[in-house]
Amino acid sequence: MHRFFGYGSLVNRRTHSYPGGTPLTIQGWRRAWRHTTLHPAPFLTAVPDPNGEIDGLTAEVPMGDWEALDAREAGYLRVPLPEGPSIYHIPEGHHPAPDRAHPILRSYLDVVVQGYLIEFGEDGVDRFFATTSGWDAPIRDDRTDPAYPRAQELTPGETALVDRHLARLVRP
Repeated sequence: MHRFFGYGSLVNRRTHSYPGGTPLTIQGWRRAWRHTTLHPAPFLTAVPDPNGEIDGLTAEVPMGDWEALDAREAGYLRVPLPEGPSIYHIPEGHHPAPDRAHPILRSYLDVVVQGYLIEFGEDGVDRFFATTSGWDAPIRDDRTDPAYPRAQELTPGETALVDRHLARLVRP
């Protein structure tokens, strides 16, 4: 069976219709905020880390047809994991850290956190923030006019949860 492992927006089932979604934790990886010339705003990538561990969602790619998912994940390299599914990531050296010209979109972060809350609860959201690097990047508050194409509406509680975590982060 053909499966992928999502660790960012793919954790939020509202952003896709891939069947058979199952929460999964993988070893040997960590998440980081990065940007490339292929996207105007930073996004999450998985970085190999022998001591790392990240939660995510694995789901089926119907009939092994990777074309649509590969298009959605353009800019990433798809590699198989020992656990069975494939993961999308960008090799080191091909994705600089976000900067003032490339701030993290709050609408994208909202989607990711909403997915983690649904799949893993508040403890999962805590782990998401703790196991992701690059929080020193600026955040662009685009909630009222989302730039992220798969933005979702958050409940007041979900919004407060994201804001509470962001308030705890130390940024310049």
